[in-house]
Amino acid sequence: MSKARYISVSALFVGCVLLGQNVLAQNQKIGYIESDRIIQQMPEYTGIEQQLQVLSDNWEAEINEMESELDELERDFEAREILFTDEIREQRLAELEQKRRVLQQYIHDKFGPEGEYFTRQKEFLEPIQRTVFDALYRVAERENFDFVFDRTDDVRFLYAGQEWNLTEDVLIEMGLDGSGN
Repeated sequence: MSKARYISVSALFVGCVLLGQNVLAQNQKIGYIESDRIIQQMPEYTGIEQQLQVLSDNWEAEINEMESELDELERDFEAREILFTDEIREQRLAELEQKRRVLQQYIHDKFGPEGEYFTRQKEFLEPIQRTVFDALYRVAERENFDFVFDRTDDVRFLYAGQEWNLTEDVLIEMGLDGSGN
């Protein structure tokens, strides 16, 4: 086969592949949901929010108590500092620093990125999210969608036509009315 004919056949092959991919891409059905809206309409979510709020309130009360105790110790230290020997002053400063570290560690343990609040939140939300994704799977299979995106959080669309929004279908699949009630 001549070099020119080989290039023509190769170009024809590449063109067919690209044309075939273009045709396939045009036949794909894409949709999206707003999972945060769906989850907020689930009755179970209200209970989870309340449980997390109780935990958070209790921890914040403990933090406030620890902060008040630390503030009181600092005021006491400042009021008496001139009466302390160098050794006692260093000892009291070390105690204050230790209390600050304990307070910061407590805050981190409860509300930090790997803290108990987020661990509990994840633990409580996983069954709800599983329910949403099961309903989404049924809707996507029934309606023959190729791709479904979640517009919540990091996924952003510059444009998304409302006709592709599957949020209402997923709410109906889950037996929720979609009106927020």
